[in-house]
Amino acid sequence: MWRILLLSVLLIGLPASALARDMSWQACQPAAGPTGPALSDCRPIGDFIDPQGRELWIRAIIGAPTDNRPRILYVAGVASSEAWLNDRPLGNNGRPAASARAEIPGRYQAIFPIGESAWRSGENVLVLHLSSFHGGLRFARPMSAIGVGPYPHAQRIVPLAVTFVAAGILLAAAFGFGVIHAMRRTGSSLILAAMAGVATLQAIVESLRALFDYSYPLHAWRMSAIWVLAAAFAILLVTYVSTRFLPRQRGAMVGLALGAVGATALLPGFDVKTVWALTVGVALAVVPAGAGARMRIPGARPTLAWLALFLALAFGFPNWLSDLSYFLLAAALVLPLLMFEVVRLGRDDRGREAALTRAASRPDRLTVASARGVELVPIPEILAVLGADDYVELRLVGGRSLLHAARLDGLAAQLPPGFLRVHRSVIANLSQVQRLERDGDRWRLHMREGTPLPVSRSRQPALREAMDAPPPVLVAAGP
Repeated sequence: MWRILLLSVLLIGLPASALARDMSWQACQPAAGPTGPALSDCRPIGDFIDPQGRELWIRAIIGAPTDNRPRILYVAGVASSEAWLNDRPLGNNGRPAASARAEIPGRYQAIFPIGESAWRSGENVLVLHLSSFHGGLRFARPMSAIGVGPYPHAQRIVPLAVTFVAAGILLAAAFGFGVIHAMRRTGSSLILAAMAGVATLQAIVESLRALFDYSYPLHAWRMSAIWVLAAAFAILLVTYVSTRFLPRQRGAMVGLALGAVGATALLPGFDVKTVWALTVGVALAVVPAGAGARMRIPGARPTLAWLALFLALAFGFPNWLSDLSYFLLAAALVLPLLMFEVVRLGRDDRGREAALTRAASRPDRLTVASARGVELVPIPEILAVLGADDYVELRLVGGRSLLHAARLDGLAAQLPPGFLRVHRSVIANLSQVQRLERDGDRWRLHMREGTPLPVSRSRQPALREAMDAPPPVLVAAGP
């Protein structure tokens, strides 16, 4: 556990690019020495260290530390590794070798403690043995960091904490939009739930390097997942903005996003792929947002401003976009939208209650409240009412049926005298009755249409008496 925590701090406390640039490396030919590898024919490495598909021996000349703080060698990249300082072995990460069969894959990140006795005054020779035969995809820069430094401080763990907070916010937003979709079945809420969920997954995958000490062959899968999630977020963003502000062109915009964002897979380097996938998606989303702003559609201008900020960060700080800024911007988008949706739902519910209140003054109609809204049903068109737990089913003339958010007991008192309860779970419209018929030990009430209704023994006398009496006249509602 301590090793994972140390690696987490190292990842944030030691800038990878600085570690790679501060040391001048040479590629050498190895030979066995009396105390360690003896290198010869060393030549400077011009651009970057690449052990992919081969065995590589490298060395660097470094100075001795000027203080007594303990030092470590930090190696991060797609390779197995062994290390020596002044012919003293520092340790190994997996087992590098000259072939895939002989190599044992190491972890993507490794630390090698350096004892005080390993240092010499003046120049010190650091030797690394690397190989990478199990990396899967080929990386443009396979070694993200190699360097010697002191045990780092943890002050820069703040960006990782911010990422976790953003991931929690996005997860809560995904849950909130999922609940809204379950209640209202709106397409926009489903898209927003997917956007928040995808951004949450990417925040988790981004954080794996600092939290999970995985083997280097898994790095290709992790980086591929980051690009896929970034591309999915970009396409969902275009879909949402088009749905809101330019619905007639949504199909064309989504098709264009699929092609343009998908084409970023051809770019070199996963960081480049990820940043461009996000940037292309945001740039395409500007088109429907701009159209909505011109038509003065509510919410278009704030969305356009958010997209402009995203693009500014993408071109001004591309490294931040794929790591930290992306999650903050995603959270800044979905949270206000979630609040807007909650307010809108509350407003809709208040409007629904007002409609129910207005409809209560129409005695010739029954106000039916269901998941689809409020409907006024003419009472003479109701054949029967069947209880269904906290709801009732209204069987209507013409074969229609509606679920009504009411209980059977309360509805029995609300309906006019022409309706009679013939069973503990059935109320029948007597004006629609054809006959009462025995079916074995049970009785069935046949209506003018639909399936017969059950009749309980205790309610037969009242039903027979009501059928013998002239039926009450139920006045149909006017147009």
